[in-house]
Amino acid sequence: MLNYLLQGLRMTGQFFIAELRAVIKDAGVFLLFVIAIVAYSIIYSTAYSNEVLREMPVAVIDQDMTVLSRQYSRMVDATEQLDVVKKVMSMHEAEQSFYAGEVKGVVLIPADFEKDIYRGVQTSVSIYGDASYFLVYKQTLSGAAFATSTFSAGVEVNKLLAGGARMEQAMAQRDPLSTKTYKLYNPSSGYGSFLMPGLILIILQQTLLIGIGMMGGTRKERFRNQYQLPKGLQKGQIAPIIFGKTGAYMLIYLIDSIFALILVHYWFGFPDKAKMLDVFILLIPFLLAVSFMGLAISVLFKRREHSLMFLLFLSPAVLFLSGLSWPATEIPAFLYNLAHVFPSTLMIPAYLRVRTMGVGLHDVSFELIFMMGQVVVYFVLAYFAFRYSLSRIKRS
Repeated sequence: MLNYLLQGLRMTGQFFIAELRAVIKDAGVFLLFVIAIVAYSIIYSTAYSNEVLREMPVAVIDQDMTVLSRQYSRMVDATEQLDVVKKVMSMHEAEQSFYAGEVKGVVLIPADFEKDIYRGVQTSVSIYGDASYFLVYKQTLSGAAFATSTFSAGVEVNKLLAGGARMEQAMAQRDPLSTKTYKLYNPSSGYGSFLMPGLILIILQQTLLIGIGMMGGTRKERFRNQYQLPKGLQKGQIAPIIFGKTGAYMLIYLIDSIFALILVHYWFGFPDKAKMLDVFILLIPFLLAVSFMGLAISVLFKRREHSLMFLLFLSPAVLFLSGLSWPATEIPAFLYNLAHVFPSTLMIPAYLRVRTMGVGLHDVSFELIFMMGQVVVYFVLAYFAFRYSLSRIKRS
């Protein structure tokens, strides 16, 4: 029994070293396993480094041309969301600037703006924004709404002061109920801080799956009917080859994870409230499940490029069904349950709660146990996939 165990360990070590060498020699796989992780993590994080859209260019149509209308225009320009780059006289001019891409929105101040305010008659300001680009539209609308509410508050307070009220009384009457807003876990409300931590996990998963598939397809191309297995392999030796290959992938991707999940987080200032030990306890079953899944499906690819085509085709679906870009509760139950085939589907919410909210592992115990179950299931699938390949070898 001991000799059998030692022989298995020796074989595991041999396959571990052989797989590392194969990865290093294969330029395409090395590009995916190392260079792609570095490039994607830095490029995407840099693209979203501004976090929020600021100073969106807008045009103002001032049909009143009074002191109050100019004051309102200045208040719009003073918001962090908007920048008044043009003051035009007609909607036609504003439309031309909008369609030319010079402005992202239009603010229309109507005639009799000041007169209606002094008469105590409600007036309105029209905001036109590009709703086809939701982030731009949201910033245009929120900036104009903030300027409008601030301007309205000033008008009401001035009326109360003119009526003899003290400043404290005027403020209390204007806002009898105040609201305090606390931005938890993403203080800047940044898009990069929201998107990138989960997106990096999908990048890790998809590059690993594609790379393992490419390795399997390459071996089939070079050694027909070998199915990634060496000649003379026995059934009892399947586990060591799976463990050896997986060990090589784990070593590479743990190093990748240190770069992508620690250094990139630090460089770009993404929210981080986690203990690193908790992060890696989550990461290990995730990477194991992805590695075993990759080995299980790698026997299906007859050519190197097949894995690239198939898994790249799946990548958008993995992202959209992960609950990262759209709330999981709003995804049809059938599709979201189907997405649990991929380890990233439960890893992403668990990782985000641990990393950005600072919860303990006991709070993500369901996700952790589920991923451990995936490790077992995908190992069994990989074992029987390799066993089937072995039977094909013997028959041929």
